Amino acid sequence: MRLKFMQRPFAVFLTALLVPNGGFARLRKTPEPQKELTVSAAISLKDALDEIAKLYGTEAPGTVIHFNLGASGTLQRQIEQGAPVDIFISASEDQMDSLESRGLVLAGTRRNLVKNTVVLVIPKAGSVISSFQDLARPEVKHIAIGEPGTVPAGKYAQEVLTHFKFYEQLKPKFVLGKDVRQVLTYVVTGNVDAGIVYATDAQTSAEVRVVATAPEDSHSPVNYPAAALKGSKEPAEAKRFLEFLVGARAQEVFEKYGFKPVDQRKIAASAQ
Repeated sequence: MRLKFMQRPFAVFLTALLVPNGGFARLRKTPEPQKELTVSAAISLKDALDEIAKLYGTEAPGTVIHFNLGASGTLQRQIEQGAPVDIFISASEDQMDSLESRGLVLAGTRRNLVKNTVVLVIPKAGSVISSFQDLARPEVKHIAIGEPGTVPAGKYAQEVLTHFKFYEQLKPKFVLGKDVRQVLTYVVTGNVDAGIVYATDAQTSAEVRVVATAPEDSHSPVNYPAAALKGSKEPAEAKRFLEFLVGARAQEVFEKYGFKPVDQRKIAASAQ
């Protein structure tokens, strides 16, 4: 009788181990700790990166990506001041060059992701402006550009207008934006007569019209360099996400949003 009494609780214990919701099953299915990446990126990449992050989630479901979006110059300064960032994606090579010169970029991880185009936009109902030269007309009162010192789109705008030899003349008309999306908003709301943005940003709004595209020789190339940072707490995962960004699936998304591909072979050769 005593033997039977002891067998019953032992059988219950075995059942608890073997049932799907038992303790043994839960131990076997314990998920690995989540990995988190913080990506500081030019705000002009927002829509494409949001979609790419969802795609990456199907390949790396245990990784959570947090985006910190803004003007590339502002993001650069945050990183230099110690912001905890794993990956930096700039809208200009200048900011990446600066971080690299300070030894903040993880060696061997830098590559250009995509290219962009500089365009002149006006409100949808506008009709006075049809070229960059028209910006000098007296009836044009306000022109939005990014702050040249911190916003790459503003730097490119400065180069384009200098190319046409009326940057200084137009200065009194400038309304400066903290990033390229704010410049676009000024045009959408009709607070300015025109704005200089990227073609990809113009594509996001039906309330603006592209009236001119800046000649390629009027400004420095609009490349988007990306790199993992030395301070990353997840360097292996950061490298993995960078490889995904230059892969076919991500590049298709970038092209969908108007970005142009770059020749990765030339980039690899120049890095050697």
